[in-house]
Amino acid sequence: MTPTGILAGLFLVLALYCGIDPWKQSAISGFPDFKSYKVEMPPWSLIPKEKDEENLLQRSEIKFLNQIQGPESMAFDPLGRGPYTGVADGRVLFYDGQKWTDFAYTSSNRSEICNPQPSPLSYLKNEHICGRPLGLRFDKKTGDLYIADAYFGLMKVGPEGGLATLLANEAEGIPLGFTNDLDIDDEGNIYFTDSSTTYQRRNFMQLVFSGENSGRVLKYSPATKETTVLVRNLQFPNGVSLSKDGSFFVFCEGSIGRLRKYWLKGEKAGTSEVLAIVPGYPDNVRTNEEGNFWVAVHCRRSFFAHINAQYPKLRTFLLKLPIPAKIQYLLQIGGWPHGLVVKYSPEGKLLQILEDSQGKVVKAISEVEEKDGKLWMGSVLMPFVMVYNLA
Repeated sequence: MTPTGILAGLFLVLALYCGIDPWKQSAISGFPDFKSYKVEMPPWSLIPKEKDEENLLQRSEIKFLNQIQGPESMAFDPLGRGPYTGVADGRVLFYDGQKWTDFAYTSSNRSEICNPQPSPLSYLKNEHICGRPLGLRFDKKTGDLYIADAYFGLMKVGPEGGLATLLANEAEGIPLGFTNDLDIDDEGNIYFTDSSTTYQRRNFMQLVFSGENSGRVLKYSPATKETTVLVRNLQFPNGVSLSKDGSFFVFCEGSIGRLRKYWLKGEKAGTSEVLAIVPGYPDNVRTNEEGNFWVAVHCRRSFFAHINAQYPKLRTFLLKLPIPAKIQYLLQIGGWPHGLVVKYSPEGKLLQILEDSQGKVVKAISEVEEKDGKLWMGSVLMPFVMVYNLA
């Protein structure tokens, strides 16, 4: 047999294997309806190349190691106390300056399956029972804490804590599938994201691989108790943060890797536009006292991922190879976890990048909250909080 024939035969066997996946070893073997979608990526030349050559995030302090699992959001109450954070077992915890204590929870159906586990990912199979609080925001006027629970929806708990009350779990008759983050305006309206109506948070890797566009940005009105869709057909919308003057909010588009500005006031009210292209996969975004936006970026995007995003058939073929989801994920991010935070002006100008390109200290970041000259950083994948001193 000629070398060409041998190669053709090997390719045929590989294609047959991918089509059948007999030993169910691929990253999408448990998802028979999986479909890859094209992601309209910005040109590679437009993705920011600026780097933190000093890897300043390696100077971050690791706090509360193994005391908390998967702290996503960092929130401080109207009196400046905290942080408060939602963790992998479904609780919202409060740090009183000495220790972590239970503050709130989103599920009334808690049992031993919600007990502490060795790692944040250990909770995935029971998250839909125990709850998974992600984005947290305090109403500065009332002290109420609003919670985006990935499974139960938009929720609220009073200043005293306890079991959270459900506010919204659907919009336009479509259930919220992956409630992710939120912010509150001066009138009490809540703007929040539903990252996907197809994949739940416990299947977040498959959502990343798919690039599907069922994500939405929504508004909940406490006056009418109605939820309306502001932006639809989004690919993994994530963090939300209002501008300092309240004229617009910014939200992250995870699959595309950019920030969008949605106007609430003025001639452009009700419209959105691209604010900035992000050098990786953005998660949450938070506004600091100066009115700038800190964006938590899980990791930079690899060139492999950039090309892969634009060719869904190629992506599906590669995902059907006998390569575990974790390895496929590492290919998307360049081979190893490495976190960074990026600060943008209200006009979308890149002001600062802080990173740990080697992933020595800061391997992944879900949110960054600036308070008193420090950056408090949480991650759904880590069993600790990271604190970086800006001074």
